Formats: sequence, C-alpha cells, structure tokens
Amino acid sequence: MTNHPQIKICGLTDVEQAVKCAELGANAIGLVFYPRSPRNVSEAQARDISAELPENVRTVGVFVDESFSNIMRKAEHCNLGAVQLHGHETPAFVRQLRNEDIPVIKGLFTTRPPFLEDAPNFKASAFLAECGKGVLPGGNAMTWNWGDAKKFGEAYPLILAGGLSPENVAQAISESQPDAVDVSSGVEASPGQKNIAKAEAFIRAVCGCRMEKKARTIF
Repeated sequence: MTNHPQIKICGLTDVEQAVKCAELGANAIGLVFYPRSPRNVSEAQARDISAELPENVRTVGVFVDESFSNIMRKAEHCNLGAVQLHGHETPAFVRQLRNEDIPVIKGLFTTRPPFLEDAPNFKASAFLAECGKGVLPGGNAMTWNWGDAKKFGEAYPLILAGGLSPENVAQAISESQPDAVDVSSGVEASPGQKNIAKAEAFIRAVCGCRMEKKARTIF
C-alpha cells in the first residue's frame, strides 16, 4: 500500500507559521497549553491560530494534568478539534472528556507511567507513544526504539512521537508503522518558532513513505 501516516506539527505559536504548515500538508496543528513549556500559548494566540487554519486541519490542544474545567474552556474558546493529555490523567478523566464528544489523544510512554501496556484502561480516541525521558512531559527531542510501538499500533490508533526529524522520520515509520507522526523540535529554528524549510522537508519525507498497512484516520 502506498498510503502514508497523517502529520501533526506541534508547538506552534505563530499564526503565519501554522498556516504555512497546513498549506504544506500538515493534518493537525498542536497548541501547547502548559506554562512550563517554551511553546506554551495563550488563549488569544490559540484563537488566532485556529481562526486562520482551513477546516480540514485539526487543532489539537496539548494539556498536562490540567483541570477538566480549564480544558473545556480552552476547547470552546480556542475552537480545538481535539485534546491531547500528556500527564498522569486517569482513565476516568479521559472518559469524562469523551462524554463531552471531544476526541481525546492520550500520551503513553515506554520508560515511565502511563505505559503503553496501560492502553486497555483508557478509552481514548488515539494514543501518542514516545519514550518519556527528559525534563518536560514531551519528547524532549530524544530518539528511541520506535519499533517498540509497532505491535501496539496493530491494536490501537497510534501517533508516533519523540526525536523525529526530516532525516529519520522515514526510518521511524518503517520500524513502527504508525497511523500518524508528531513532530515539534525536529522542525524548529528555536522553541516555538518553526523552520518552514525543515517542516516542508519533514512533510515531504512522510508523504514519500510506503506503509505495510492502511493507516487509520486520526485527525
């Protein structure tokens, strides 16, 4: 099969860069609502970005151990198409959000909880898998054995993240066969500021990949 994984570019803070990534072929734009992150955005920034994106590009709000009320407020005010939970959120918390008809992506890890093996406890729309090492809850630009996620992706909708770049994403896709890939620092000039040439190279590399299976639609 010649289909390729969907593409999420995360950690956008600039409207023009977000629109350009969408024009180049990104299926989703990630907006980080985590004050400790250098890619943290205000609600005003998020609203401005969401307002300029085409309807077929989903905005995903990324949250870390945030309250239900704050997530719901940001989802409504910023026109989020999905939420990504990247902390220690419980299965009950995921269900609470799903009951509001919001697609929920749950981050799972290979080196710390919640682990990939915990997926059956969560009724998420999809799962983002990465190693979980580093200072921040995200990938921290660390590569890992992406093939560890392949079997997981046979059972669950899989978004692969962690250390991806234009140079290695084809290898990562070959090893893990994900339904989508998620990149942030791998296409940046500085935290929160994307290098559009790198983003274009990343998207081109993904679109050139050959999948062994038909990728699920996540975004």
